[in-house]
Amino acid sequence: MKFEIGFSGHENIRSNHQKTIEITKDSHLTLRGDCIIGVNAKSGCADLPEELKTKLKNPDSKVTFSIKVGDENFVIEGKGHPELILSHSDDIVIRKSDFICPRTLAIKCDKASDLLPRSMVKQLQDPKTLGTFTIAVE
Repeated sequence: MKFEIGFSGHENIRSNHQKTIEITKDSHLTLRGDCIIGVNAKSGCADLPEELKTKLKNPDSKVTFSIKVGDENFVIEGKGHPELILSHSDDIVIRKSDFICPRTLAIKCDKASDLLPRSMVKQLQDPKTLGTFTIAVE
């Protein structure tokens, strides 16, 4: 199952957090949001289809995330968990740790925002840049 979420860039995107990646429906971003790679996202955790949420709560599910900006594509692999809450209305966070809160979409991911190619980050610092965050669960 695949689900795509469109988002846009912002001048304050830094993408240098070592443990998380986040997209948000918010349009405002301060420099403190150093894990955020996209704003104006079309969906938060609460907006995900129920079938996808069910698959994400299966600990045996393989979850793959793809961040596409222009010609560049960045892939992250992570895990689902039965205790995922998936109820935050604005944010989606994928984590290298096993911390779970309403914003957490996946845990034990193999990459965080600090590994996003700097050429992609540069593109995302332009508010006119559009990106796609794809969630694929097997």
